[in-house]
Amino acid sequence: MTKQINSRQITDQTVQVPGSKSISHRMMICAALSRGGSNIRNLLKSEDLTLTAQALSAMGACIKELAPGLVEVKGFDGRPIPHEPPIFLGNSGTSMRLLTGIAALGQSVYTLTGDERMCQRPMIELLDALNLIDVEAWSENPGGTPPVFIKGGARKGGHTRIDCSKSSQYLSSLLMMGALMENGLTILLPSPPVSVPYVDLTIDVMNQFNVKARRISTLEYQVDGNQIYAPREVAVEPDLSNAGYFWAAGAVSGSKIGVDNIPENSLQGDKKQIHILEQMGCSLFIQKNCMAVKGNQLSGVDVDMSDTPDAVPAIAVVAAFAKGKTRIRNIGHLRVKECDRIEAVSSQLIKMGIQVNQGDDWMEITGGTPVGAVIETFNDHRIAMAFSVAGLVVDGMEIENPSCVEKSFPGYWQLFESL
Repeated sequence: MTKQINSRQITDQTVQVPGSKSISHRMMICAALSRGGSNIRNLLKSEDLTLTAQALSAMGACIKELAPGLVEVKGFDGRPIPHEPPIFLGNSGTSMRLLTGIAALGQSVYTLTGDERMCQRPMIELLDALNLIDVEAWSENPGGTPPVFIKGGARKGGHTRIDCSKSSQYLSSLLMMGALMENGLTILLPSPPVSVPYVDLTIDVMNQFNVKARRISTLEYQVDGNQIYAPREVAVEPDLSNAGYFWAAGAVSGSKIGVDNIPENSLQGDKKQIHILEQMGCSLFIQKNCMAVKGNQLSGVDVDMSDTPDAVPAIAVVAAFAKGKTRIRNIGHLRVKECDRIEAVSSQLIKMGIQVNQGDDWMEITGGTPVGAVIETFNDHRIAMAFSVAGLVVDGMEIENPSCVEKSFPGYWQLFESL
């Protein structure tokens, strides 16, 4: 099944996008770790969040939707109940990594597994870090890929080490878990983590539930032990990864497209997208809680996107319309996402007549005159949404497997078609 994108003139406008996927995962987990009931407003309703909710329910949380956009989570007070059957997490890397640490708080063996792609995605760094604090965590596969097995019981904590060059979610998992360890947790890293803003998000969400963690340096994080997650009334801000597709639409169309309800102090790393687009020649309009982008003559840029990996597909598509070369660096961790996103983006831009070169951790796009193509999404929501943007100005664009956007943005196509 494919979705044909109709090129069209779009007018200046402002849209609203659903709650942040990253924040929704973290708020739901912190609420489940709490002693009592929490209400979460604007929680994202998507495939990945459903998988996390099901897993937390298996661990003892009670989660129910009270009204559209309002979810109640009754926590299990930091002590997951036993659950023998494998917990299926699809291709949600966020669910897998964050919940591995939470499973370590239990007293029995948990088995976490996923779909075929998830079972190719590495977990060995997190498993090794847990073993250093006497939590039995293992995989029967080379590279520590799922299924993974976690046997809790050792809640002393202490010092551990972990390489977060592939995912900052390993660090987030340890921080959320470490607050409930007897001695807390000191986490040492051999090099700075990728996607640091996501770690800052984790610390911020923990703080909203009255739990403190801190960055000592770029190579050391600490969280005190014996803390208690307090139930809270909280709200999820809009997802700025998903906002990026609408900013990209403004960039390629020349129309002014804004995204509403963005807190001025948002910690989401993907807010940086608007500044990358500004470097490419776009005009920015930032007024209170609305951020808008209007495209002009686009030019290539050289940009480090290690902290904004989810934004890479959209920026790469915009680069196809820019004059000159765009080099996107320090993105090797994209090769172990829902698909190999460097290869996926490169191959589909080449289909559109765009010259692309790539290396282990970079890609270089030479802008030109893109042509229509049938885009293979590799069952990756971000590939589908990014390439749909090109269809606003290029005839003949079709998106294969359009339903894959339900992973993070179930209402995407309706909002996109309303442009």
